[in-house]
Amino acid sequence: MPAYATTFSDDQITQLVSFIRQGIQAQKDKPESKSNVTVHRSEKVNFELEQVVTGLDVPWAMAFLPNGDMLITERSGTLYRFTKNKELQRIEGVPQVLSQGQGGLLDVKLHPDFAKNNVLFLSYSAFKKDGGQTLSTTAITRARLDGNSLTDQKQIFEGLPYLRTRHHYGCRMEFGRDGYLYFSMGDRGGTRENPQNLNVHPGKIHRIKEDGSIPADNPFVNKSGAMASIFTFGNRNPQGVALNPTSGEVWAHEHGPKGGDEVNILKKGANYGWADVTYGIDYNGSKISDLKQKAGITDAIKYWVPSIAPSGMAFVTGNRYKGWEGDLLVGSLSYKFLSRLDVDGNRVIKEERLLSDIGRVRDVRQSPDGYIYLAVENPGVIYRLVPSDEPNAGN
Repeated sequence: MPAYATTFSDDQITQLVSFIRQGIQAQKDKPESKSNVTVHRSEKVNFELEQVVTGLDVPWAMAFLPNGDMLITERSGTLYRFTKNKELQRIEGVPQVLSQGQGGLLDVKLHPDFAKNNVLFLSYSAFKKDGGQTLSTTAITRARLDGNSLTDQKQIFEGLPYLRTRHHYGCRMEFGRDGYLYFSMGDRGGTRENPQNLNVHPGKIHRIKEDGSIPADNPFVNKSGAMASIFTFGNRNPQGVALNPTSGEVWAHEHGPKGGDEVNILKKGANYGWADVTYGIDYNGSKISDLKQKAGITDAIKYWVPSIAPSGMAFVTGNRYKGWEGDLLVGSLSYKFLSRLDVDGNRVIKEERLLSDIGRVRDVRQSPDGYIYLAVENPGVIYRLVPSDEPNAGN
């Protein structure tokens, strides 16, 4: 832990207590090994962990094709197809990315009618030269997957302004039931300049049509100077966006600073407060804001202190994981576990932490056949959670 002054503030005490509790929980969650098979025990579902793909570096996202193949993005700039025959094949024609800092090739999302049109979307850090400097931004390209090549490419989003920083790009994508593409763009490090400023793209959740055009009912289309794609603002660095299959609402989580990671339900035009309100403190221990709530700010439905560094999220559907139906799964980069959030309507009523020290969980997805997959870095592995027939911890 970093050094503090002689006494702790209330926020620092809260973070320390939570850190200790996490360590205790991690000891409780250690897996059992029987008959050379490791069974991971949880409150409702016991499961085995199967390695599906190994030898990766920073697998950032996954998507599942109708034929059973899997697409995997590597932050370094490579898009892979992992076939049913367990072959790792490189996809050609990927947009050039700036693979520095937190930048690179990020999310991949299939068009809702992919089975008919083979269209997919890639988010990444685009770049340009300006006066001897390399500036970067968040961008999204629409393309058609033709065998192992990307064709008919069109950049449908380019975040403005381009900046010198190399962090807080976002950028997760999800289609809503309205058919529009929702995606995140982080504040790019402009804590005070960007999230509350509607005239720039960073620090927002955006909503566009599949061709990049703007829905007529976006909240700020008629506001002079505002970026018309903005759906919500006051966001720090969201790296999880998922459609709630029960309510039809789009949920997102975002990184706080030192404490204050959040899960939010996206409401059109809502302000989520960064950096006017936060449950976190700065990395040097100083306060960012005295406020945790404020009139006109939409509250998070869940926050973490200390930060878990959430990345990737998926709602559990189907009946393959009995007892997890409707729960929300979130990966942790900093504490290297999988978080299961027990969801009741619009409330998170409980958290269970699984797979302690598995590695930095970058993405969480559920495949069409109902299995849960994790993309993990350090080491770079894709795992599948296979339910075990052993009695669960609650029996």
